[in-house]
Amino acid sequence: MNRNFDLLLTAIAPAIWGSTYIVTTQLLPAGYPLTVAMLRALPAGLLLLAFVRQLPHGVWWLKSLVLGALNFSIFWWLLFISAYRLPGGVAATVGSIQPLIVILLARLLLGSPIRSLSIVAATAGIGGVALLILTPNAALDPIGVIAGILGAFSMATGVVLSRRWRPDVSPLTFTAWQLTAGGLLLLPVVLLLEPPLPQLTGANILGFSYLGLIGAALTYILWFRGLSRLEPSVVSSLGFLSPATAVILGWVVLGQQLSPMQISGIVVVLGSVWLSQKAQQVPRAGHTSPASQPAVSK
Repeated sequence: MNRNFDLLLTAIAPAIWGSTYIVTTQLLPAGYPLTVAMLRALPAGLLLLAFVRQLPHGVWWLKSLVLGALNFSIFWWLLFISAYRLPGGVAATVGSIQPLIVILLARLLLGSPIRSLSIVAATAGIGGVALLILTPNAALDPIGVIAGILGAFSMATGVVLSRRWRPDVSPLTFTAWQLTAGGLLLLPVVLLLEPPLPQLTGANILGFSYLGLIGAALTYILWFRGLSRLEPSVVSSLGFLSPATAVILGWVVLGQQLSPMQISGIVVVLGSVWLSQKAQQVPRAGHTSPASQPAVSK
């Protein structure tokens, strides 16, 4: 399969993640960030694990726990704190620093070159997201902002390590291991720190089912597949599509208006994603693209 197909398939994941904000605010009970994160990960992970019937072996037990914590337990917990405490636009803008963090971590952990064009693309993406969803009335809750930044760092680390650590299994199996590990790590914390959920409504059940089966299981299979084939900075730049989708869904589903500034933001976001892909196609003298090197699995 060619690179363009890999990009398109991987891009489906962040496009679907853009619906997280509207599902969280419209369908889920408020005030249960840990419980929501756990119920998004664990049932989906166990379902996939029952399907693949393959458990980790050796050091992959520990690596699955580490990746599950970074990509799911810590990231989703902080994501839902940010989503609950900040307007969706502010939460998405804070989280959009992730591609810049991935570029730096990929240099440290994978030896990937830092390309100036990649920095420009990531910075432009952050600006595009800000144009897209920030408003003069956007509130900046300090805890929400800190949670968003730490969440971006957690997932950025998970993205780079998912590229560095690649087991000889399918993306479906790799996703099952991580989702299950992430959910299991959250379970005791949920029992200790959060009260039981109230009686769930039909809307709540629909929201949890969507986030688990579509927003977690399906999307992360595509995401980890992309990480096994593409440069981490390329994959992470696709994350800018998430806030763009969130704004478009707000327009389509909630009847929110699209201003000229927001339309400009969509154009800038799409341009930054394109620029990021172009940056990886420009070879640097004396460097070999990590995408062409064998993955490191220790």
